[in-house]
Amino acid sequence: MAPAEPNALPFRPKGETPHFAEEKEGWKGYVEWEEFPEKKKQAQEVLKRYDFPEPPEFQLIPLPTTNPVLTGERWKQYHSALGLSHIFHHSWETVLQEKSPDMTHILQFPYNGEPPGDRLIKTELTNNKDHFVRNHGGIPDIDPAKWTLDIGGLVKNPRKLTLAQLQDERIFPRQSNIVTLQCSGTRRIEQIREYPGDGDELINAPWGEGAISTARWTGVSLKKVIKYCGGLVDDKGADNIEFYGADTYFKKGGVHNYVVSVPWRKVKAHEVLLAWDMNGEQLPKIHGFPVRVVVFGYIGARSVKWLYKVRAIHRPSMAPVQRKEYLYYAPQIGKQNARYSNGFSIQDMPVSSAIITPKNMDHIVHEGRVRLAGWAYSGGGHWPVRVEVSGDGGSIWYEVPAENMSTKFFYAWRTWWVDLPVDAEGWLEMCVRCWDNAMNTQPTFVRSAWNWDLHVTSSAHRVKIYSINKSRPNTAARLKQLEENNTPIVPITRPIQFDLETDEEYAKAMESRAWRDPLE
Repeated sequence: MAPAEPNALPFRPKGETPHFAEEKEGWKGYVEWEEFPEKKKQAQEVLKRYDFPEPPEFQLIPLPTTNPVLTGERWKQYHSALGLSHIFHHSWETVLQEKSPDMTHILQFPYNGEPPGDRLIKTELTNNKDHFVRNHGGIPDIDPAKWTLDIGGLVKNPRKLTLAQLQDERIFPRQSNIVTLQCSGTRRIEQIREYPGDGDELINAPWGEGAISTARWTGVSLKKVIKYCGGLVDDKGADNIEFYGADTYFKKGGVHNYVVSVPWRKVKAHEVLLAWDMNGEQLPKIHGFPVRVVVFGYIGARSVKWLYKVRAIHRPSMAPVQRKEYLYYAPQIGKQNARYSNGFSIQDMPVSSAIITPKNMDHIVHEGRVRLAGWAYSGGGHWPVRVEVSGDGGSIWYEVPAENMSTKFFYAWRTWWVDLPVDAEGWLEMCVRCWDNAMNTQPTFVRSAWNWDLHVTSSAHRVKIYSINKSRPNTAARLKQLEENNTPIVPITRPIQFDLETDEEYAKAMESRAWRDPLE
């Protein structure tokens, strides 16, 4: 199905459409909000004029079978109301230019997309065109010659750096790391199917198993940049580093730039990279060109794209994404009692894994073994050391042989495959779990991982398959019979058009069973 145009619903302005200027030459699609409270207030007043579309229901009813799955009409109309409709048009054009044509567009705008699963796990490093995308706003178009980075806050010598300065190896030595980025919404669809939660399509897009990817990122360690600025002001308690992205973000009727923070200890460990290179290529626009943040082992939301400002601060950022989103709530917290303060902030990503092939509800003809393949990951400075699979829902586990797992990296996933012994036929539940180097593993059931915002589906991943074991004589005979009658075995729901046995075969079988009824 061809991707939809980005302006699916008509927009009717109420009053004069405002013009919010792009402050910097060569920075298209970027409006500075955080420095101008009056501008933010003006935008908020404009937004109050409108009755924007309600969020679409995608949890209590089946997901649309379209691609894009969801279109993000509210965010398009927020932009249109502020005279910024060119941003979502440019963003969609960038998606079509830079991403593979068979991506699943989970959300059209702001763009969220994941690649086909079989290609995702084909290589250790994800092709740039296939790398998942989780954006929170539109995609700016920034001239690298005009790009600058402000370093300020609680640093001794605030500076403004150009891209040429940042890339000058006489000033900043290069750093290159293989790092997996993962959205906290990975596998959210499993929670949605069983236990729905908050239904905001931007915050809680219905991700499958593909919201994770791995790349070699090259740039400079943020610690080196802070050192170049004289280090932190010693007596001011600068415990956190705040990042500003050039995309426009909306929250509860307000307008913002995308702002989050990470603890200083993460920067001190050289686990925060300012990157301009992705897998040996110039960083794509959709992934944050000219420069983005890459935070090792953390939730992907902290790896800010289109970076333009870094500030050393005392407490974690008070910006809405940091304070009001990516919160993990206790199981009894929900719409009736959720507050920003009673969920904890998601930072380190926990141990997780997924079966990519076979897919859920597949019908598989085999000879006593079924090949499973997928990925395993653990963040926060941990790495997968063992993957186990089960063919009976989690009672008996088989270890994936070490030689069937990809290279071990400090900050990256491992792909894996195994030929699982399967004797049983009919519907079976396959599942996978990972153990990391700290002996962490996954909860057994999705119910154990449920939380109101549907983040971090870290339970053992499960897929149901229909097993057809042709090493069994009766099954082999039926398959031969079907072939002779030009009748496929799959899908299993298609009825067989010929008799299942002859009268003679039936009588012989019933005689051996003493027929249907008891003797007396």
